[in-house]
Amino acid sequence: MSFLHGIAASNGIAIAKAYRLVEPDFSFEQKKVDSAEDEIARFQAALYTAKGELDQIRIRADKELGADKAAIFEAHLLVLSDPELISPIEDKIKTEKVNAEHALKETADMFVSMFESMDNEYMKERAADIRDVTKRVLAHLLGIQIPNPSMVTEEVIIVAEDLTPSDTAQLNREFVKGFTTDIGGRTSHSAIMARSMEIPAVVGTKTATKEITNGDLVVVDGIKGEVHINPTPEMLEEYKQQQEAYAKQKEEWAKLVNEKTVTADGHHVELAANIGTPKDLKGVVENGGEAVGLYRTEFLYMDRDQLPTEEEQFTAYKAVLEGMGGKPVVVRTLDIGGDKELPYLNLPKEMNPFLGYRAIRLCLEEQEIFRTQLRALLRASVYGNLKIMFPMIATLDEFRQAKAILEEEKQKLQTEGVQLAEKIELGIMVEIPSTAVIADQFAKEVDFFSIGTNDLIQYTMAADRMNQQVSYLYQPYNPSILRLVKMVIDAAHKEGKWAGMCGEMAGDETAIPILIGLGLDEFSMSATSILKARSIIKDLSKSDMETLASKVIEMGTTEEVVEAVNAAISL
Repeated sequence: MSFLHGIAASNGIAIAKAYRLVEPDFSFEQKKVDSAEDEIARFQAALYTAKGELDQIRIRADKELGADKAAIFEAHLLVLSDPELISPIEDKIKTEKVNAEHALKETADMFVSMFESMDNEYMKERAADIRDVTKRVLAHLLGIQIPNPSMVTEEVIIVAEDLTPSDTAQLNREFVKGFTTDIGGRTSHSAIMARSMEIPAVVGTKTATKEITNGDLVVVDGIKGEVHINPTPEMLEEYKQQQEAYAKQKEEWAKLVNEKTVTADGHHVELAANIGTPKDLKGVVENGGEAVGLYRTEFLYMDRDQLPTEEEQFTAYKAVLEGMGGKPVVVRTLDIGGDKELPYLNLPKEMNPFLGYRAIRLCLEEQEIFRTQLRALLRASVYGNLKIMFPMIATLDEFRQAKAILEEEKQKLQTEGVQLAEKIELGIMVEIPSTAVIADQFAKEVDFFSIGTNDLIQYTMAADRMNQQVSYLYQPYNPSILRLVKMVIDAAHKEGKWAGMCGEMAGDETAIPILIGLGLDEFSMSATSILKARSIIKDLSKSDMETLASKVIEMGTTEEVVEAVNAAISL
């Protein structure tokens, strides 16, 4: 038995066998073979197995992810049936009497290099297909397994260095019971996805991939931030009891599903959910969400090889608006950049992508992409209560430009006779300190604010939230952060506007009392955090929390703030 400590990223306890989502070692030596015919037969067997595997993945992708995702694997199958690729490999084995691994890699590398040097975008994409499928054949030649979490057929805990948004989107929710990673923090996208999927997660363990092997029995304690490898029978029994206790606690919270979010002294706030796809609506409804406070539209653009069409986007936005039955839906326009890349856009590599060409900056430059999204949103607006939000706004000019483009597309659609909603609120995410500092000026022009604390904290503290070495500076209760939040809320209220929060801080049980006291109107969080937050809020007095908030913003350290909150809540 061994033990790892990390960051508790998603509540709950998971117990299952480990499934390592780690790139295997593809190294091999070039060898001469005695029988070219036997080596070609070995190559053909690996090719046959790879085709069968891809066909299985294609069928599952078509069923669970749609025809567009399945088409990727159809293209891969065509590559493995192409004589222009296969024949040179077999010829190399025959003429040079080399092992199949060497013949495969030499030939594949030649084609990849040739396609990547072409100006044609389609041909460059084919290079990626060749690299992917030949790696699969090589794995079978070497007798190693390429991890594919979407093909898991038993309960597992995923073990990885990190999980990208597209990795987490492919996890089979039926069988993936939790995950643990070497790197990452509470606000990394893998952690956010874990909370939306309602599976326990511990991130930032540093050594999970070194310590855990496939098949190990693993306990992920997403409450304490602990990972236990091959626990003793006594510990296993103890954790099973904790699982049952947590399940009972969730049953208590579930009784609040149809209740409004009201403090003990009668003040109502709105509890909303952050979502990534229309599929997430089920969790919003089941957890009593009063709105969607953040629809992350970038997931429409990811895990595919081309931009989504206007029609595809319209269908997704319409589904979410209709699914919420008239309740507010705040849609964030495309927020790509930082750790969210779109390979097919071929954006330049940046030294510091979080401070670079991303979000509204990209959209104002790549206006065709932006206008397509805005048209789809405007067309969908008649199907529900749509509010549009621009991310990463740093200056008033950026907001004014974005608004002007929206107005242009609105006029075009009206000229075409397309029916639009009469009123669509237009807001911004406040995630850059410069915006918070002049929130009083923004409040004169926007309809609402939504504070994105994940980025606001890292920019204010000058600390990359993905960097383990400076993770101690992710301090949501730091008085500097609380003062910025207060500035934004006060500025909104002065102009008769509302202020929400869509960062992870909104669902944080230590932050909630302070935010109630500061007057936050809307709290948007992972759907699975809503009922717990409602349970906390109903026991708070707004007037008492106002007193608490006025005290903590005058304090000097995070530790002092936490102590003050704990003392106030325990009274």
